Amino acid sequence: MTRKIRLGAFLPGGGQHIASWRHPDQPVDGAVSFEFHKQLALTAERGLFDAYFLADGLAVGFGGAREGGNARVAGFEPVTLFAALAPFTTHLGFIATASTTYEEPYNTARKFASLDLISDGRAGWNVVTTTGDATAQNFNRDTQLPHADRYRRAAEHVEVVRKLWDSFEDDAFIRDKETGVFFDPAKLHDADHKGEHFRVKGPLNVSRSRQGHPVIVQAGQSDDGRGLAAATAEVIFTAHQHIETAREFYRDIKNRARGLGRNPDHILIMPGVSPFVGRTEEEAREKYDRLTSLILEEDGVGLLNGLTGGTLDLRGYDLDGPLPPAPPTEGMKSRQALIRQIADENNFSIRQLYQWVASARGHFTIVGTPGQIADTLQEWFENEAADGFNILPPWLPTGLNDFVDLVIPELQRRGLFRTAYEGRTLRENLGLPFPVNRHAGKHAVIQAAE
Repeated sequence: MTRKIRLGAFLPGGGQHIASWRHPDQPVDGAVSFEFHKQLALTAERGLFDAYFLADGLAVGFGGAREGGNARVAGFEPVTLFAALAPFTTHLGFIATASTTYEEPYNTARKFASLDLISDGRAGWNVVTTTGDATAQNFNRDTQLPHADRYRRAAEHVEVVRKLWDSFEDDAFIRDKETGVFFDPAKLHDADHKGEHFRVKGPLNVSRSRQGHPVIVQAGQSDDGRGLAAATAEVIFTAHQHIETAREFYRDIKNRARGLGRNPDHILIMPGVSPFVGRTEEEAREKYDRLTSLILEEDGVGLLNGLTGGTLDLRGYDLDGPLPPAPPTEGMKSRQALIRQIADENNFSIRQLYQWVASARGHFTIVGTPGQIADTLQEWFENEAADGFNILPPWLPTGLNDFVDLVIPELQRRGLFRTAYEGRTLRENLGLPFPVNRHAGKHAVIQAAE
């Protein structure tokens, strides 16, 4: 099969850009409108996207200032939302975020296995460690766990979830009404996990789906994050401003995976891209400038306060002056470094910096025509910087419609993107292998030995 670009659609109902809800085209209640999310899912499926992706936060103020007007302040829990959206679609995958720091593996395994069955094999789990003291204070802690501790817990959490997803073998359920045999008990297995962070007996009380188990997605860029991704992830979302850093990340992850005995082709790396699409360059720039003009200063400052680690309060600083030094925190270390890099490379003032990251929080923003945007995606795809992209439309539904109606036809014309879905499961459409149950055939071997 000819290699094709894979595409995720990152579609928070309140919009990606911190001022998107103020745009005339964006519903003011989009973050909590099920009908609007349904419209977005149907558009993404019309565009042949692999998956609808949603990040998630566990505290008020995720993605911006608590005091400001950011529409990302509140919204749906993504697994619940995707379970409701799945029946309205047939091919689109659903990748929801859940925290390894504040969830137990059994609960995580159960809800994602359920979503996988409800969607008939189209679920994915975005593994996050979750940062911020505000979140910690909602879960019996005063401060967030140290960075290294979060990743050790995450690695074990994923290990336990995968064990639980293999509780029932794929052919365990007989469901024979004549004999009264519902399932083969020899094909049901305990997890029997005892580790540093978790003790889980199992088995899970949800069966596997037609794709085996949900696709595992991860987004860490620190050294700990890269290690976890190379060992466990099947799709990796990442943030880069330049093809050079994207290529370094791509090659590093593939080499790490190879060193761990994994097939690097079975790990898809998908940088985030926020496109402002215009039929002309002038139209694209007008769209960017219009949305930028809607940013409230307090929202822009609040966004940077969060992205720089939460210890630097920019209120009171000259917004047309440089970003002051900020000590690294135990939060998203790679994102803190990226924001500093963007500020320094471009010699941005505080105001210019929040204007640039307002749409994608460090992901790559492209302002241009369909051809120019396709040129960039093609360059990254063909030069070991990406296997696909997570598309972050700046505002909705217009930004998504622009990409589906203008950019995707250009990618298809170049032979870079599908013209029809390859399969029905998320794995089939991503070109990922079916995960063989770790217990498959073991009881037959035991019986033969006896």
